Amino acid sequence: MTTLGILWFVIMFVLIAGYFILDGFDLGVGVLYPFLAKSESEKKDLIWSIGPVRDGNEVWLITAGGVLFAAFAPAYATTFSGFYLAIMLVLFGLILRAVSIEYRAHAEDMTKLWDTTFFVGSLLPALLFGVAIGNVLVGIPLDAHGDYTGTFIALLNPFSLMCGVVGLVHMLTQGASWIALKAPVNSELRNRAAALRKLLALADVAVFALTSIVYLAFVAPGASYQVASMPLAIVCAVLFVGSGLAVALTCKKEDSSKDLPSQLLLSLGCVALVTLVAASLFPNIVPATDAALSLTIANCAATDVTLLPMTIIACIGVPLVLVYHFLVYRSFKGRLKGDY
Repeated sequence: MTTLGILWFVIMFVLIAGYFILDGFDLGVGVLYPFLAKSESEKKDLIWSIGPVRDGNEVWLITAGGVLFAAFAPAYATTFSGFYLAIMLVLFGLILRAVSIEYRAHAEDMTKLWDTTFFVGSLLPALLFGVAIGNVLVGIPLDAHGDYTGTFIALLNPFSLMCGVVGLVHMLTQGASWIALKAPVNSELRNRAAALRKLLALADVAVFALTSIVYLAFVAPGASYQVASMPLAIVCAVLFVGSGLAVALTCKKEDSSKDLPSQLLLSLGCVALVTLVAASLFPNIVPATDAALSLTIANCAATDVTLLPMTIIACIGVPLVLVYHFLVYRSFKGRLKGDY
């Protein structure tokens, strides 16, 4: 296991965390869309709140997939072939929501159809990302060649679905927080979103706690000893719970000045959750139910001849992407004015 292999393991999860932070609220807004928006103007508010940034947010997911392909090719082959149907559903959802937003603006006689597809296209990836993580955490059945030997239905096991709900609820909380941050102050939409944010933050903590208990008590009883010896995992769990409680208890509906801190706290929760997953997996990339067949950094990382130029490119490319996001979010900062 080389130093560069470990570095790219970290970089991959940094990219996943970036995607969770940025596209998490994006997907959350889409799932909340039919429930929070009560009028045509409020629907436009929700769409315009994510319109300028949604495409750029998805770059992080594409880049994470590219890192998996280039740095850990065997893991890429296993996950993208074994989870093929699930990945196609995620891509279908992402394409569907993009098409829905564009077509809705030009086909006013079919707005109900595009509203529904926008919701479905947001719900699929928001749920399935967590389901995939749940399966990876418990290990998947692999043969000696590293091929997935299970079925799509097997991926929808109870624990993985619980992990899917954890991811979904956190994205919903991010979405409600983002709407509260972008909607006009004192508007009904902003007040509804802020009230829902509190309830969702409490639900977020509760679902995470329940899933953690199920994992440590029933799914992987021996993992409790490992977690106890991993300070980073404990710190991440505390940060996730603490950020959720802070949003629920301190970000009041009446105080719009707390909308930005709320979004930042939930972003901290994203980082904590992704880091917790990474710490739990390390040094595995794709754990197998038979531990001897697991794909690890040691047995599936590319050679240093490949990873070194990738590292140089990353040192140049990642700062440029961060600058791009800074400029975009700065250009479209502030609340919506409804003049569209």
